[in-house]
Amino acid sequence: MTDAVSLPPSDRDRGATILRYASRVRVNHWLGAIAFFCAALSGLSLFHPALFWLSGLFGGGPWTRILHPFLGLLMLILFVLLALQVRSDNSMQPRDWAWLRQIGDVVNNREELLPEVGRYNAGQKLVFDAVVVCLTVLLLSGIPIWRVYFSASFPISVQRLGAFAHALFAFILITTIIIHIYAAIWVKGSVRAMTRGTVTPGWAWKHHRAWYRELITDAARSRSRTD
Repeated sequence: MTDAVSLPPSDRDRGATILRYASRVRVNHWLGAIAFFCAALSGLSLFHPALFWLSGLFGGGPWTRILHPFLGLLMLILFVLLALQVRSDNSMQPRDWAWLRQIGDVVNNREELLPEVGRYNAGQKLVFDAVVVCLTVLLLSGIPIWRVYFSASFPISVQRLGAFAHALFAFILITTIIIHIYAAIWVKGSVRAMTRGTVTPGWAWKHHRAWYRELITDAARSRSRTD
């Protein structure tokens, strides 16, 4: 007999949905996204005079300078809360490194040639790791340049290094999030998963087959325990 877990979703699965993101994860994600855009835009307005017009979104230069550090802290707190919910699924595994080595097949949508993917693929896990690193550096570098509260406690050399590291890792973070957004739009159904919380069995089979198998196996075990 063929193992049902090894088979793709059948026609009778049409219209069915699978929970991918609980409501608390989705709310946390979108609040974090809003905080990121506010922190990024306010930071860019302070980075270069050509972008200072963005400060109008926050009530002008003084208010932008006041709000930016707190927006950054809010973004950090929201990400930490999100990370606590998803960190167990974001550790790299051997199949993830194999997936990365076949990046050409990823770009050309030859997913049938790729190792089976768990709840998150290697690209998503690298985005997670990049955000962790960037936010850590942004926090540490932001303290010496937060003039109202902490700058006086640090020598000018540390402040200059902090300003450079803050700008560099802010650029890396913004670039990472742009890639994240592009990938979510590129893989049809990903945005719906984060807005509605559900995906179809066909989507799960195509993009995250190992995760789909785990769900089916767990469901089968639950039914056997109740029978």
